[in-house]
This record gives sequence, C-alpha cells and structure tokens, in this order.
Amino acid sequence: MDMQGILARQKAAHLRDGAPTAEERINRIDRCIRLLIENRTAIEDALNQDFGSRSREATAFTDVSGSIGPLKHAKAHLRKWMRPEKRKTTPAILGLFGAKAEVRYQPKGVVGVISPWNFPVNLTFAPLAGILAAGNRAMIKPSEYTPATSELLKTMFGSAFSEEEIAVITGGPEVGEAFSRLAFDHLIFTGATNIARHVMRAAAENLVPLTLELGGKSPVILGQSADLGVAAARIMNGKTLNAGQICLAPDYVLAPADKMEGFVDAARKSVSKMFPTIKDNPDYTSIVAQRHYERIMGYVEDARAKGARVVELKPENEDLTQQEHRKIAPTLILEPTDDMKVMQEEIFGPVLPVKSYRSLDEAIGYVNGKDRPLGLYYFGDDAAEREKVLASTTPGGVTVNDVIFHVAQEELPFGGIGPSGMGSYHGLDGFREFSHRKAIFTQIKKDIGPLQAMRPPYGPAIRKYLDGQMKA
Repeated sequence: MDMQGILARQKAAHLRDGAPTAEERINRIDRCIRLLIENRTAIEDALNQDFGSRSREATAFTDVSGSIGPLKHAKAHLRKWMRPEKRKTTPAILGLFGAKAEVRYQPKGVVGVISPWNFPVNLTFAPLAGILAAGNRAMIKPSEYTPATSELLKTMFGSAFSEEEIAVITGGPEVGEAFSRLAFDHLIFTGATNIARHVMRAAAENLVPLTLELGGKSPVILGQSADLGVAAARIMNGKTLNAGQICLAPDYVLAPADKMEGFVDAARKSVSKMFPTIKDNPDYTSIVAQRHYERIMGYVEDARAKGARVVELKPENEDLTQQEHRKIAPTLILEPTDDMKVMQEEIFGPVLPVKSYRSLDEAIGYVNGKDRPLGLYYFGDDAAEREKVLASTTPGGVTVNDVIFHVAQEELPFGGIGPSGMGSYHGLDGFREFSHRKAIFTQIKKDIGPLQAMRPPYGPAIRKYLDGQMKA
C-alpha cells in the first residue's frame, strides 16, 4: 500500500478544505459510533478468532461500549472545546488600552495511530475521539497479532470514510516500521516500552510530535485499613480481565506482612466466584499467541526455581496442559525476589506477584526504586496513609480502592510518565493533545507612549520602566 501517497493526499485535503466545522467533526464521530454499533457481533467474532477464546461480554464492554463512551463525550463537548480561550496581556496595561491575547485550537492535520493487539478496537477508536474532535484526519496501523480484527477495522473504516479522511494500513513489523517513519503532524503509539524506543527514533527523523501510551509494572499498595475481601475481588477482576493482557493491569501487590495469607485466601475465593472453571469457560480469555504463553509460563517457572511459593487459583483443579487454546490460570507468586523475571518485566498475563512489607515507607520506597509506572492502586480507608502514598509516588495515574478505573474517566487525562509514556489524552486533554494551540496577540491601534518608549532612541521612560522591573 502506498502509505506516502495516502499521507500526501490527506495533507492536501486538509489544506484544501481547512479546519472542519463542528458539524463536520460531529458527523465523523457519528459515523464511528455507527460502525461500532452495527459491527458489534463481527468485532466479537474477530477478537474471539484472534485470541482463540475471548469473552464476548468482555469484548462488548471494553472494545465496543468502551469506545462509544469517549466518542459520545467528545461529540457532546467539542463545540465548547473549540472556542478561543482568552488570556491576559503582558504588561497588563496593554489590555486596558484594548490589546488582546488569546489561544485558538487548530487541527494539526494528519495524525498517525499505531494501535496494539490487546484492545485493538478500543485503542483505535478512543484516540480517534480526540483526533476527530480536534478536526484532524487519521492513518491507522493496527496490530498484526490480531489479523482478523485488523482486517475488519480496514473494512469498517473503508465503508464509512474516504481514504482522505481515515485510512487503515495493515501489515507486519516492516510495515509498522515504515509507518512510524512517515511525516505525520502527530503520532500516537500504544504498546510496549521497548517498541516505543524504535518508534520514537523513527519519528525523530521528521520531528513528529508523539503521544506514547506504554505500560510497566503498575503496583497495588494494600493499606492496613484495606478490606481484604473487597480489595481481592477488585484486584483479581483487574488481573483476569482479558487474562491480564492490559497495560494498566495490577502488576504486583505490596501487602502488610500480617495480611499476606488473608489476601491469598480472599483472592482464591474471588477467583472461584468469577470462574468456577477455566478450561472451557467462555468468560476466561486466552493468551493471544504461543510466544506470549511461553513467556508468561517462563516467568512462573523461573520464580518457582528461585524459591518463590507459587499458588495456582484453579477452583476445579483442572489440567490446563492439554487444551485447545492458551489459557493460564490466575497464579500468585508469593514473596518474589528482584532477581526473578516476574519482578523485572511487565507481566501482561494472569500472574500476580504478592510481596510483603513491614512499613508504608518500605512499600513506597520499593515503588520509587522502580521505573515510574503507568498506574498505581491504593486500597484503604486511612486518609493520612492514602495522602502519603499519593504525595510520595509519581505514576501516570491512580485509582483508589479499585484498579484500572481511572482510565475510564473521560474528564481525567490518561497517560504515563517516563518509561510508561508521554503525553496524555481522553476528553478535553485529548482534544488539546491533538490540537495546535496557536497563540494570538492583537496589538492596540493607537501608538501610545509606552509603545513608543520601547523603540529607539531610548529615554527616561524606558529606563524608569526597566528599573521597576529589576526589583525582587
């Protein structure tokens, strides 16, 4: 496919047509919403095919409904977001005489979207909410790990949009590499940190601004006041949704030493309630590919070999070694050490290390000794303890007394920090991320004294002004 040609045509169309009106932006968003509603069953089928076994309800919840929400939010608010924003003048006296300062939000042009395999529909359409609200066109490169879904996306967008508006490019890693080298006006990449380094280098060739939505090891801190039953149910739900193949999945738990066994028991009960069986349970998702299955099982075997206690949460004690698909039971790794691979790499699977701590300072120190994570989760009712955790750690975002939920808040920016990402989107923050904030200053017409004093020949007026500025 001629990616350069498509980009050139989209850029030419952007220059030809100018910034779209609010009505045109809403029309594009409406077309996206209709695509999701009309293709719900096809999306469920495609993702089930790509994963081998994926819950239809989970797909409808995360990839379909979870995409419609951001699009509707953008549609409802974009007129307000598009309004110029008045600012105060400097020095203020100019404003008194009629000078004006404002920010106007202008479409950047063409935005590239590299979406991942774990939620390939949601992580295509959710960024599009901000991209289209800001008035841009888009080129999309979905993942080769979910080929049926990627081809479906290509068909869906092709049925509702011209190639000048939205184009989908499918293919393997070599196509993805070429895509990331295109001279977009902005590029958003969602995926692994190690791949993001290559994307960033490629984008640097054309100085393309980036939004990187990555991952990392998002910790859970169980406070002394945490309700273990509620905490375990919510943590294990987050860890088993999509079989833990979520950038924001809880990656490890820090628990008070005297609550370790209580948490293990509560986790076992919560898994038994959600998944009475695993092997043939359509609610329990498979690992997407064999190499990912082997990687995750390798973490478990490495931890076991190095002395960790491994607890498989299999209610019926099923034998999962003989199965059609790649299902891994929820597995706890108790008291892992830092030399274990499971504590060194993002897990992206239903394996959860649980590590004890003696003091809150110890837990915070452990988190701060690692790369800054995409998410952090605190459970407890102690306000002072909660505030200490919030003030002393620097994750991309936080959910208190649950996991993952901050990503669903359209009024909150979503993004990482450092190795977990850069830039943020969702709601107003997404509109601004994909807009050029153009600064405009309008000078007063009358050439008053203060303006004349700024031009040579310099005299007492400018010297008096400068003396006034040079004071603490």
